[in-house]
Amino acid sequence: MADEKKENKGEGRPKGGGKAGEGKKAAPAAAKGPRQVFESVPIQLHVKYKKEIVGSLMKELGLKSKMQVPSLSKIVINLSTAEAVKNPKVLNNAAEELSAITGQKAVITKSKKSISNFKLREGMPIGAMVTLRKERMWSFLERLIHLSLPRVRDFRGLSLRGFDGRGNYNMGLKEQIIFPEIDYDKVDAVRGMNITICTSAGNDNQGRALLESLGMPFRKR
Repeated sequence: MADEKKENKGEGRPKGGGKAGEGKKAAPAAAKGPRQVFESVPIQLHVKYKKEIVGSLMKELGLKSKMQVPSLSKIVINLSTAEAVKNPKVLNNAAEELSAITGQKAVITKSKKSISNFKLREGMPIGAMVTLRKERMWSFLERLIHLSLPRVRDFRGLSLRGFDGRGNYNMGLKEQIIFPEIDYDKVDAVRGMNITICTSAGNDNQGRALLESLGMPFRKR
C-alpha cells in the first residue's frame, strides 16, 4: 500500500522535475511603434477650382455669392454591348475594364424590357456603369482632360451639342484604349462608352463656362 501511495504522489508531475502547471513561456509581445497615417494627395484640378476658378466664375457670370458658383456633382460612365446577349462573359471583361479606368467597381446593368427583334429579355444583363463623386470624380476628370482626350484619333474638340439644357454635358467615346489604365495586349474587343458630367449649373451657359474653365477642349465655332 505504501508503494502505491508513492506512485500516486508521483503522478501529475511534469517530466524533468518541473512544477505542475508550468508550460513554455510566451514570447514577449512586439513593441508597437507609432501608427502610420497616409495622407491623400490633393487633386490638382480640384485645388485649382477652389483657388482660382471660383473667383473667376463669379466675375464672369455676375454672381454675388460663392454658393451660386456652379460645381461638379457627379460623373456617370456607362457602356453596353450587344455581344452580352449571346456571350455573357464578354460583359465581365467590359466591367473589369471600366473598373480599371475609374478606380471603382462597376455595377452590372440589366434590360428594363424585352425586345424580340434583338432576342433581348427583361432583366438580362447588357451593360455596366459607374457613378463617381467627390475626389474620384475630380481625379477621373483630370485624367480624362489631360491624358485620355489627347490620345483620341483625329481629335478636333468636343461638340457643344452635348448639353442637355440644364448644365449637364454628355459625351461619347468610341474606344476604351485611349485610357492609359487599359493594357492594349489584353483587350479582347474595342468598346465605346458614354460619359455624363452632371453639374449644379442652372443652364447651359453656366455649365459651359464651368467646364471650359476646368480645361474641357470644346470645339471652336
